[in-house]
Amino acid sequence: MNVWTILLAAGSGSRMAAAGLSTRKQFLDAGGEPVFWKSARAFARTAGVSGMVFVLPPSEHDAMAETIARLDREAPLGLEWTTAIGGERRQDSLENGLAALPALCTHVLVHDAARCFVTPAVIVRVIDALRAGAKAVIPAVAVKDTIKEVSGGVVSSTPDRSRLMAVQTPQGVELQTLRQGFEAARRDNLTVTDDAGLAEALGLPVHVVEGSEDNVKLTTPEDLRLLGRTSPQIAVPRVGFGYDVHRYVTAKTPESTPGRPMVLGCTPIPGAPQVIAHSDGDVLLHALADALLGCLCQGDIGQHFPDTDQAYAGVASSILVSEVLAKFGPAGLTLTHVDLTIVAQIPRIGPHRDHIRRNVAGLLGLAQDRVNVKATTEEKLGFTGEKLGIKAYATATAISLMDADALRPCS
Repeated sequence: MNVWTILLAAGSGSRMAAAGLSTRKQFLDAGGEPVFWKSARAFARTAGVSGMVFVLPPSEHDAMAETIARLDREAPLGLEWTTAIGGERRQDSLENGLAALPALCTHVLVHDAARCFVTPAVIVRVIDALRAGAKAVIPAVAVKDTIKEVSGGVVSSTPDRSRLMAVQTPQGVELQTLRQGFEAARRDNLTVTDDAGLAEALGLPVHVVEGSEDNVKLTTPEDLRLLGRTSPQIAVPRVGFGYDVHRYVTAKTPESTPGRPMVLGCTPIPGAPQVIAHSDGDVLLHALADALLGCLCQGDIGQHFPDTDQAYAGVASSILVSEVLAKFGPAGLTLTHVDLTIVAQIPRIGPHRDHIRRNVAGLLGLAQDRVNVKATTEEKLGFTGEKLGIKAYATATAISLMDADALRPCS
């Protein structure tokens, strides 16, 4: 499953007119960054999102595309991104965004840029429902107030509040379903106000997941108070360290202890010694998983994936790393860089270094220039020098945004 976000930032914000704003609401300042960028960063902190399309007003497209490039240089999203020009209606903007998606994309998260308080937890719930097989998914919260239908200033009916929910974004839709929905909308001349409505037009079920009361949309002048901050946000780095070691199969290894073919950073190493391990024995990814857990302050790999659990016997270490990385979004962390060192007398790592780097970068969703892979020997000293095993070190750097007040020392 390849998931991209389409961030709809092309609206005119007509209901904000009473505030006398000269700037569209999605481009207003939200504590030191534009509203739309605050929304984008929530998706960048969510594991499972591969890229983003920013849909921008036609008259401001070029200027805002330059702004996005500058913001990405200053604080990289860590996602592929591109831009598209907005249309007259919401569904026109969405269709333009679809045209900008890469061929590998299979599922789309459509989000209103003005919902800048969305959290990775809500986004993850939508992605998980898509991964479970849903064609269309919406986050929603229960309606708290009694709702009245009114006609001519007089109440005409009172819907059952227990059956009503307030719908939010991001709305997740399978890409093929979304495109079929557009074909139906054109055929039947339909105008839809939300993205899952295109799936409804096809008669498909739309699944509902839990939204958040905080996931509000800036709509009226009164909502502008939500942008106020009593404390500026600061990017706080976290650095995690990881280490792992595996023995080689030797002539002295008991026959009851089977070896596994060497894999480093998802890369098979032909002709290398076999390693003794419970999982697939990828010593580099084991060290990396520990470094990621260090950023999270959540212990070590043995606590999460014990070698006494047969569920992890022979499991690909990339799965373990992915499970740890999935914790970053809900924790408000963005992985920015990893530095990896392999220590071994044999095999020679040099011929495989670039392949390892590409694989690790792809696994983590990072650009290759933010993944470093080194290799060294211990000059024939110690167990690696005696060709009895291999070890690896890893450091991972992540950032989180925190209110300055929260960083003050506890009294």
